[in-house]
Amino acid sequence: MADRTPTTGGRRQKVLRAAGLTLDLESRQVAGPHGTVWLTPKECQLLAVFMSHAGQILSRKFLMSEVWHTDYLDDTRTLDVHICYLRRKIEQDPHRPRLLRTVRGVGYRFAQ
Repeated sequence: MADRTPTTGGRRQKVLRAAGLTLDLESRQVAGPHGTVWLTPKECQLLAVFMSHAGQILSRKFLMSEVWHTDYLDDTRTLDVHICYLRRKIEQDPHRPRLLRTVRGVGYRFAQ
């Protein structure tokens, strides 16, 4: 669910909210179980894709295409590494994820 919230100076700020998280796309900050934390540009893009498709199973191919603009899936751990980093920032317990779940053999699903 995307939400546009006014900010000072007449500018508008894009904010996404899902599964108890609030993601500010301009500042790349996410408010969650660890308070407000900064995200890298790719972490922010990845989380925005997940939040925009909350509850849906997203394939690895779809995620690589949306975030990295490539269909290349051979010999890369890029997605796995970014999922790991993201879980550390948004999950209460990154080793037992509740928000960002792996769907074996398919991809990932972000909670609603």
